[in-house]
Amino acid sequence: MTVPAESRTTQAFTDRAEALGYFFQHAGEAPRLIAYNDQVGCPLHTALAALEWTLAVGILDLGDLVHAGRLSGDAAAAMVERRREGRRIYVYLGPRMDAPPADPYEGTLLYDEPGVRAYEFVQKVHAHAHFLRATQGAGTAVSMLSKRAPELRHVKRWLAAMFQEPAPAVSNQLLAGWFATGGGGVLFLPIGDGEPYIYAEVGIHE
Repeated sequence: MTVPAESRTTQAFTDRAEALGYFFQHAGEAPRLIAYNDQVGCPLHTALAALEWTLAVGILDLGDLVHAGRLSGDAAAAMVERRREGRRIYVYLGPRMDAPPADPYEGTLLYDEPGVRAYEFVQKVHAHAHFLRATQGAGTAVSMLSKRAPELRHVKRWLAAMFQEPAPAVSNQLLAGWFATGGGGVLFLPIGDGEPYIYAEVGIHE
């Protein structure tokens, strides 16, 4: 069986509006994540390591839909959607020290170990609110302007492909990203003043 080849492309933009327009054109209807603070972005330096850790300890599942995340290595936090017994539930997980107690009517304690605490919510709005309370939105990305949140397996696959050698010369600060079955694209904030926005895309080459 032939394995489809993966292709990578990059595009630079000096104008922010042009960069975002190009991103949304290429994202189409694909699930996407957008930085909560578009001046700071969401750091991706250690995102893959954080994903591997949470998968290894069984907190996250590859089938989870990522509604919000902060994936730095020392402060990984996420709010995901998953199905259990035919119904949707929403799970927040994050650093134990950063997570204020959830009100009993909002969430149920799911996991409490050194360094991490997780809560389960029935309502998406309560899970989102707890995520933002715990992280203050700093360095986070949230799923917006798409019909569906990205699936964790696609985020993990396409970020890994994107940062394979030769890795693109980017700031690693995500402004916006889309992740689907056939590919993914990330718009990175400029490395410094006067530097361009970089859009990088990876996908299956037919």
